[in-house]
Parts: sequence; C-alpha cells; structure tokens
Amino acid sequence: MRAFEYTSPGNVEQALRLLGNSWEDAAPLAGGTDLLSLMKDDIVAPKRLVNIKDIGALGGLSIDAKQGLRIGALVTIQELADNPRVAHAYPVITKTANEIAGPQIRNMATIGGNLCQRPRCWYYRTGHGLLAKGQNGQSLVPGGDNRYHAILGNDGPAFFVSPSTLAPLFIALRATVRLVGPSGKREVPLEKFYLIPKSEAEREHDLKPNEIMTEVIIPPLAGARAATYEVRHKEAMEWPLALASVVLNMKGKTVSSARVLLGHVAPVPWRSAEAESALMGNTISEEVAQAAGRAAVTNARSLGHNGYKIQIAQVAVKRAILAAS
Repeated sequence: MRAFEYTSPGNVEQALRLLGNSWEDAAPLAGGTDLLSLMKDDIVAPKRLVNIKDIGALGGLSIDAKQGLRIGALVTIQELADNPRVAHAYPVITKTANEIAGPQIRNMATIGGNLCQRPRCWYYRTGHGLLAKGQNGQSLVPGGDNRYHAILGNDGPAFFVSPSTLAPLFIALRATVRLVGPSGKREVPLEKFYLIPKSEAEREHDLKPNEIMTEVIIPPLAGARAATYEVRHKEAMEWPLALASVVLNMKGKTVSSARVLLGHVAPVPWRSAEAESALMGNTISEEVAQAAGRAAVTNARSLGHNGYKIQIAQVAVKRAILAAS
C-alpha cells in the first residue's frame, strides 16, 4: 500500500473540501471493506483518505408511510438487516441484506459502499484495468477465463459484472440516491446511477470524484409483492453467480405491472423488459414464471466459459417470481 494522508472531517462540507477533482487525489473512507483491499493490491492509490465514518448526517434510518424508507449511506448492512421496522414494511430488504457475505462484513460494510463497490473482475483486481485490455489494446476477457463475466450487455468494451447485491432489489423498488458535491445536491434514480464505461477514463457509477452519496430513498411498497432469489457457490462469504429481484403489482390475480432486475450478469444491474412483458396481464403460475425466465435471457450470450450462467439466471428469475407471488 502506498503512503497517503489521513483526514477526519467533522461534517459533510469539510469532507467535500478535502476531496479532489480526480480519483487519484482523494477517496472517502466509510466501512473500507472494498477500498482498503483495492489499496493493498495497488489497484487504486488515492493521495488522501477522507474518513467520513463519524459524520452523523450520513447515518440514520427512518420510515414514513408516505415518503417511504430513508437509509443513510453510512448505515451498515447489518443495521439494515436488524431493523424491525424495515422487516415489517420491506421484508424482502431484510431477507436480502441478511444473505450478504458474512456477519463480519455486514457489520462493517455500509449501504453506500455496497452500492458503489468496484467490480470483482479478476482482470481488474490484478491490475489490467477496468476494461481488462492487454498490451495490444484488445480485451483479455472474451478469449480468456471468463467464467464469472457478463452474459448480458457484453458487447464490449466492458465485460465485468456489477457486484452489488442490493442494487438490483433497490432498483426494482424504484430507489433513488442523493448525492452532494461542490455544485450542491442532486438526486439520481438508482437505475441511472450505474453506467457501462467505454474507456478507462470513465467509471461505472454516476458519481464524481468530489461527490459523496448521502442517502438512499425507497418509496412505499404500497401492496406490491417483492422477492429476490440468488444462486451462489456457497451460502456465505460469496458473491452470487446470478440473482433476480422482482416486484409485482397485482390487480386481483393478474399482474398489472412488474419490474424484473437481474444482478451479477451484466456490467450494470440489468432490467429485463422481456420478462416484464411476459408477466403483464397474466396470473402467476409455474408456466408463466418459467416463460418469464426464458424471456429474461433471450439476449444473453456466452463468452465461452460462462454459458452456465444463462440457465442459472433463467432459474433465478422464475423462482423470484414464484416467491414474490
């Protein structure tokens, strides 16, 4: 790990003044479960760490019947999982949060950090860059070991998968994130927060080097039915191979609207309009759920070693729909 300056501002305004105009200048430190690993592996080397862990305005969690759920960016995953009001109003969030990693990580990792974590692509993590290009300028992924890479949105140049387990669910629940920077505050639908970079100069989040995520807002469920289904190598301390998050609005026994999000299968949390269309106006059954699962992977493409993920994603969608219904 390279040398760096360590600062502990007392409020958000002070923290913003300590951040820089490039990612090399400074980085905010919250739980540190991802950032410190990247620094130890010399993948990133900010000149200054801005410790924001003690800024009270970035914490806290509240629920309002009309406004929905507000989650401060510094709330830990375990705090979210343990909150009884969340369990009552959004049981799907509680279940999903409890399945992330293990208790050691959940007690350190923050919600903001989970949403902003960097790709787990082993080419990126071993210093080949976000787009994993070789000396000839060509991507190493299509002809290399791509077992855990994207099956959707994988036309290049990015082949990594978005690593957040919470993001697909939060997007299905129509979450927005609030960001603050030198130009003031802005609010971004979480669905638009994730980007597919076209060059090494770009990042996979709509977040500037001198901005901080302050909170996540999730509207009320309002009677909708929601579920997430994950497929992992093992239950704990592992990222999913694929997951699906589904939110269904019902009119009687038929689906009046649906949001289907897939995770760990594309460079961004992947919304499946095809699966949503397959559900519209139908009564949920094993056959309908299976048809929606097939629709979700209509445009999926194997890179050579990750074709198995197509079947896994299809099954995850089917089982998430059945669980939600």
